Amino acid sequence: MTNARRHPRSTTADQLLTEVADAVRLQEGPPGVRSVLRALRRLAPASTKDLSRATGLPVPIVAALGNELRRRGLVTKERPSRLTEAGSDLVARLGMDLTMDATCRTCDGRELVIPEVLDEAVRRLRALMESGPAADMAIDQSHCTAETKVRRVLALLTAGALPGGSLLLIGDDDLVSLAVAVVGDVLGGPIVERVTVVDISAEILDYIQKVAGGLGTRVETVQHDLRHPLPERLHGQHDVAMTDPPYTPEGARLFLSRAVEGLRPGPAHSVFFSFGGKSPDEMLEVQREIMALGLVTHGYIRNFNEYEGSGILGGVGFFQQLLTTTSTASRQGDYSGPLYTGDKRTRQREYECVACGHKVRVGPGARWAQVAALRAEGCPNCGKGPFRPGRLVSEAPEPMKPTEPSGAQERAEAPAPSGAQERAEAPTPSEAQERSHASKAAAPSEAQGRQEPKERQERQGRQERQERAATVRADVPVTPAVPSTTRTIGWHLPTPEERAALEKRAHPYVTRQADERDLPAIGAFEAEIARVSFGEDAIDDPVRWATRLGKAMEKSKQGMIVAGRPGGEPVGWCWVSINQNAMTGDRYANFRSLAVAPVDNRSDVAELLLTAGLEFCLAGGITEVTGRVHVGNVPMRTVYRKFGFDPTSLSMKLFLPRSER
Repeated sequence: MTNARRHPRSTTADQLLTEVADAVRLQEGPPGVRSVLRALRRLAPASTKDLSRATGLPVPIVAALGNELRRRGLVTKERPSRLTEAGSDLVARLGMDLTMDATCRTCDGRELVIPEVLDEAVRRLRALMESGPAADMAIDQSHCTAETKVRRVLALLTAGALPGGSLLLIGDDDLVSLAVAVVGDVLGGPIVERVTVVDISAEILDYIQKVAGGLGTRVETVQHDLRHPLPERLHGQHDVAMTDPPYTPEGARLFLSRAVEGLRPGPAHSVFFSFGGKSPDEMLEVQREIMALGLVTHGYIRNFNEYEGSGILGGVGFFQQLLTTTSTASRQGDYSGPLYTGDKRTRQREYECVACGHKVRVGPGARWAQVAALRAEGCPNCGKGPFRPGRLVSEAPEPMKPTEPSGAQERAEAPAPSGAQERAEAPTPSEAQERSHASKAAAPSEAQGRQEPKERQERQGRQERQERAATVRADVPVTPAVPSTTRTIGWHLPTPEERAALEKRAHPYVTRQADERDLPAIGAFEAEIARVSFGEDAIDDPVRWATRLGKAMEKSKQGMIVAGRPGGEPVGWCWVSINQNAMTGDRYANFRSLAVAPVDNRSDVAELLLTAGLEFCLAGGITEVTGRVHVGNVPMRTVYRKFGFDPTSLSMKLFLPRSER
């Protein structure tokens, strides 16, 4: 706890909050801005995701607020963010400079702690997630973590809904059915008489049946479109229900209605309901839907659920226990209206190109329906990126005139590497992204799976998260590489004069091998890379990245290079690994990461890092270097071409219709 400075309440300070809220069209108004400032005061330095979790505001909204506060000199330009002196003074004038956090440090406010006996269940569920179906973000799927799965089972046990009885799961892409079965297996016997899973996905249901068969718990799967009432044989047959519906009021009403249909008649039956944070008005709609079904709230835990790859909501959601009453009834028949978040978007958002400051609109009716599509094509003015989210535009925006990309995309000069633009191939620390480095393709638009026709959108989202392979969009012109039987040496060691000239341009920064003291800075680089590469799906916790890279350093620091002032913090980072072809035995090098902070001579520092990486390869006797890049990542392609890299292959992707059988 700190002593609070007392300042008279300032009308100017209140007016500033209103101006910031209006600038980003924040539905929560000045109180929403206050919550971000308060969280910054308490958590600094704080990432956008940290602030999203603390305030309950979506990540893009927090990012837009952060940018507006930066423009006014209230938040530092450096990330993770802190309040500037002016920002701290504003917080004091608003009477918010009292810091006291009473959150339980053991459970982190979730009310439940996983006992050691169930650590094995967490490990087994992580493995099942890795081999299970991928999340389809187009239909609001986002897998909860293995820890969350176990906590949900513990919530059922704590509430007395289990052991015994029958459990109905309305949708189960989170594999809670398997969590119940695995926990029972770890504890020595089933903890439920029967689990019924209702889901539209044959892939999910087949996987559940395949795994559950060897765990001793009776699991029944029913393939069914929840837009229609449950099959009659499932009505009134279950003691407790659980659902994690699409994050819209319509989704909440529909899935909760189906849960009510499946529960036994009478009061005090539990429905465990997971949902993401929304604006107060949107949450009012959701609570009205709950009341209309005759359900009442018995418990509520904020940030109980943690999700892989749902960056827009900060990766968290609430967990609510509802109880039936004598008035509980479902009157929901067939439903054909909007259901998923994407179905309901009606407004465009303005995005600003970091490289040139050009502003473009993204959303319904704009040239780019999704920011992933904008990232894939690059800025229409300079061909670069990344893009910062800005304010929402009016409900009825004027149609955007198509803007042809300028010739900047074809310039020979290498752009300044920053974040994922210059990322050759970087690891991703989520369960779904922690594959072998050699199998990943890095690009600033790997979150591109939600663009263009909806059918393609849905499938591409699943595939990209499973394969992490470079995707060639049909509307991006690509000149195929022509294989050659002869090798052309594309790069030579710089002469002493050339090396000296490069070092002079990069001054005062020099390169050296990275070590453990650099992990915080490297973690920040990788987090920024992830933010730009994966957008809403990013895992952008610098500490998590630093931990992962620390483990890699324990094995070998070779090929890990940083640039910085002698004895100073790194301003650039490059990682090159030496691999071996399993078939031929040939050794080759692979560029994993390349990132440079926004220093004045950024492109020169990038060239110095890339040169150091190639010198490392030559010193190790390597004669072949590879680097994967997304076809739409023009800046990184330009960097490669400048250094003599030639395109040798394209990753092609084809989607087939679902089987009619």
